[in-house]
Amino acid sequence: MLVLVVDSSTPAVTAALAEVSADGVVLRASRCTVDARAHGELLAPQVDAVLADVGARPADLGAIVAGLGPGPFTGLRVGLVTAATMGQVLGVPTYGVCSLDGLGQRSGDGATVLAASDARRREVYWAVYDGAGQRLAGPDVAAPAVVAERARDLAVTVAVGDGAHRYADVLGLPVRAEPRYPDPLALVRLAAERIRADAPGEALTPLYLRRPDAVAATGHKPVLR
Repeated sequence: MLVLVVDSSTPAVTAALAEVSADGVVLRASRCTVDARAHGELLAPQVDAVLADVGARPADLGAIVAGLGPGPFTGLRVGLVTAATMGQVLGVPTYGVCSLDGLGQRSGDGATVLAASDARRREVYWAVYDGAGQRLAGPDVAAPAVVAERARDLAVTVAVGDGAHRYADVLGLPVRAEPRYPDPLALVRLAAERIRADAPGEALTPLYLRRPDAVAATGHKPVLR
């Protein structure tokens, strides 16, 4: 089955195609552009590009996998709205995966890993994974100093992700060069069991973890005195 993968939870705008079969998962095509201000402009053309790379059409898709975040409101909703709309139009199921899980799956050496992405406001979105890729804590959002303390409590030995690079001096952990952003192959592998089982599609509920910057006014300011 040909599966589209999208993630816009970080400054990296990612679209990929994967082949999911009973034997495994193979990445067929992938595009990733890092631009925190152009999620809306970049994602749709990248979806078109990966389809063209393998000579496929949207009608050839059997499922869609989307990174649920956590991530900043504006960027994250681009990927989720795109995935949900395509799923509805094409009549194919959509499956959500925590985007940080796409960072914490590549240990391979038994290390306990901190996955961190930039949350702005001098904070990071974070989660901790054991050597088998199982999430031990998170997802959550906090200042890097708070995350460093939690990482020590959980015996973390290495960090990954853009947030870990940005705040390496505060976290006090070795930081791996890759993955810096959610890995589309990891995301689709985490959804592969549901895809193979032809599980019902899921509502793509975003993991914002905090309120958006813009909020409705709670009162009226007098204009006449």
